[in-house]
Amino acid sequence: MTATISWDDSIRHFLEQAGSASPTPGGGSVAALIAALAASMTSMVGNLTQGDKFADIQSTIVEVIEKMRRLTTECEELLQADISSFNGYMDALKLPKSSDEEKLIRKNALREAAIQTIDVPLRLIEVCREGLVFTCRIAESSNSNVISDLGIGAILFEAAAQSALLTIEINLASLKDAELKQLYSDKVASLMNEIRELKSSSLQITRNRILG
Repeated sequence: MTATISWDDSIRHFLEQAGSASPTPGGGSVAALIAALAASMTSMVGNLTQGDKFADIQSTIVEVIEKMRRLTTECEELLQADISSFNGYMDALKLPKSSDEEKLIRKNALREAAIQTIDVPLRLIEVCREGLVFTCRIAESSNSNVISDLGIGAILFEAAAQSALLTIEINLASLKDAELKQLYSDKVASLMNEIRELKSSSLQITRNRILG
């Protein structure tokens, strides 16, 4: 059964669905929600960094708030895309394989479905990197009264990326194309290194500002 989840659902409904015997929404959808929560923290800090005191960085703050809005929208799309990609792979597994022609059709369908189950969490990792770039950008200058929330946003962006990474790793196992598998692995490794550096930098600035 296809699960339909959106931002209009209650938190309780999402938790019930995620904790049920249904395989969707699963880890990929949860990761997308975590990334959206990260974006909300960065956006909140931006919205509380207003007034004459922050006049010199207002153009940056406006840019960050708008970026978080767009990333949140994309996270919702990726949440549903994760469900769809899983269902697509399960549908491909159910294709007939009695004849050589059917086996070929099924093989190609499985390959395309596997790629989709990797592309969706890969895009989420890219979203997390983008979010961290903008989070780090205002770490030094945003409202110090809510700087801990910005640090929490950075932590959540990395947590979402790490979660998406696990989804990629388990789905890479079903991809038979060794060259394509290596391309994905290399791209993911590069993104995760950048994410760890951005999160570390954001948290260091956060803690320095908390300690004064």
